[in-house]
Amino acid sequence: MPTFDRAHPFFAFFAEAPVLLRVGVFFAVWVTIWLPIATPLAIALQWHPFKPLEIRQKLPLVASLYLLAPIVLWAAAWVQNVPFSDYGLSGLNDLGSLCRGLGLGTIGITVLFGVQTLLGWSEWKSDWKQLGSVLLPTLFLGLWVGVTEELVFRGFLLGQLEQTYGLWSSAIVSSLIFALLHLIWEGAENIPQLPGLWMMGMVLCLARRVDHNHLGLAWGLHAGWVFGMASLDSANLISYTGRASQWLTGLKEKPLAGAMGLIFLLTTAGALWIMNP
Repeated sequence: MPTFDRAHPFFAFFAEAPVLLRVGVFFAVWVTIWLPIATPLAIALQWHPFKPLEIRQKLPLVASLYLLAPIVLWAAAWVQNVPFSDYGLSGLNDLGSLCRGLGLGTIGITVLFGVQTLLGWSEWKSDWKQLGSVLLPTLFLGLWVGVTEELVFRGFLLGQLEQTYGLWSSAIVSSLIFALLHLIWEGAENIPQLPGLWMMGMVLCLARRVDHNHLGLAWGLHAGWVFGMASLDSANLISYTGRASQWLTGLKEKPLAGAMGLIFLLTTAGALWIMNP
């Protein structure tokens, strides 16, 4: 039987390793325990890393990976002998910040497409019946994706880097890792989104800073963005008119790959800065 003693050489190595090596070990362990689940799924879906997938194909892979995240995060906290709350969540205390972030994220997505509609760059379809049927599933999806990615990237990763580097250096590096790891799911198709994904990570780091190093606000903001975009996509409510360059609205209809998406993120950052006491 294996022993789970913090004095075990592997656990001692992880706890005392340089920060970048510790981060690398964390992600390596996460992927290693995921592989027995991911391999048969990938074979069934005919997927390999960096190959684009439809959302229905991607969900089983992402879900299986994200279900393991709390276990790996808990293990990392145990090995380092720190409370799980060090990653930025402390129960009901974060509920108010979560709701504020969720509102800000959802309203922001609505305003983004509202402005593009006023400019004649996109249009809303008149069939709203399908929206009601997708709201609860997409809200759950947003909350789940939001809390998992915030715990990993703005909780564990940012927190680890801050132990050695300054806040904003750590934010830059963690946001870059956050952006680059998205290539696993979409490959080269995600390259145009990399600047937007990096900026998204920076805005979420700012949200954690504004929320006094708690994750409630960043979680809500992230969840609101996923909820808003997934709801519009699932209900097929938005279409582009083609009257504006894709460099404005987003290459291949991906908002983060266009100027409007970057302006949206900068505006959100401005709103968060105003909220900073």
